[in-house]
Amino acid sequence: MLEATFLGTAASVPSPERGLPALLVQHEGRRYLVDCGEGTQRQLMRSGIGFRRLDRVLLTHGHLDHILGLAGLAGTINLWRTTDRLTIHAGAAALQLAETLLLRVTWPDDPPRLALEFRRILPGRILEEGRLRVTAFPVRHNAPDCFGFLFEEASHRPLLPDRLDALGVPAGPERSRLARNEPVTLSDGRQVEPEQVLGPAKPGAKLAVIGDAEGVDDLVPFVRGADTLIVEATFRNSDAGKARARSHLTVGDAAHLAAAAGVRDLWLTHVSDRYRAADLEAEARTVFPRARLARDFDRVRVLAPG
Repeated sequence: MLEATFLGTAASVPSPERGLPALLVQHEGRRYLVDCGEGTQRQLMRSGIGFRRLDRVLLTHGHLDHILGLAGLAGTINLWRTTDRLTIHAGAAALQLAETLLLRVTWPDDPPRLALEFRRILPGRILEEGRLRVTAFPVRHNAPDCFGFLFEEASHRPLLPDRLDALGVPAGPERSRLARNEPVTLSDGRQVEPEQVLGPAKPGAKLAVIGDAEGVDDLVPFVRGADTLIVEATFRNSDAGKARARSHLTVGDAAHLAAAAGVRDLWLTHVSDRYRAADLEAEARTVFPRARLARDFDRVRVLAPG
């Protein structure tokens, strides 16, 4: 299972109800922050999530409403010592901006105690930790080197309780080792192999995250079959002309992407306060009934099918 928490859902300018773009993705104790708009560290505190185990930031692109919170976040992590390393993953242009913000503005004289690492993103797999794989894919927007991210949980073979009971495998460490595909020796000397107690492989959860974008047709292959898609929807369909001029999506664009890619659930973010939230959600549902408009601090559990 993956979990996503919306820390900021506004478009370009914060409102009293919505912070600037930031999304926290969690998997088995690991945390990944996608974008870091101004005020993200306050949103982390308000949400109760805090800063522990937060050592990776993935940037969709380098526009200021998506990166300005890096300075405050890194400063607080450095002060509180919640981790000893912070790694920023971004395309070349956004990475250069992040380096400037942190190394020339935040710490222009002496380096922080916090170890900062800057990793350039190219299309393809960028992370593999435990049972989670993160892939970056290109996104068109009026900024260079823009990317979306696909978080994929590895497939797993569940333990079969009836077989465990029949073989007399007690609850506890023995079952944990078998779940890790390791053989165990029981107290009576019998050896139990994983193949005796593991069921067929089941797919893991899949979460696709897209920041700002100017079109969706080329994104379908990258998000196809995702359990959950999170994507911007800055404008209503009636303002499609403004959306095109400003390199953003309409609600209809996002909904059509979800339908074409066969995703299960759609969450819309990067919301302009010029519209009523209920109108945006209703408009999306005419195309994709399982669409929802995200609000700050909404938490989404992303589960594999079945």
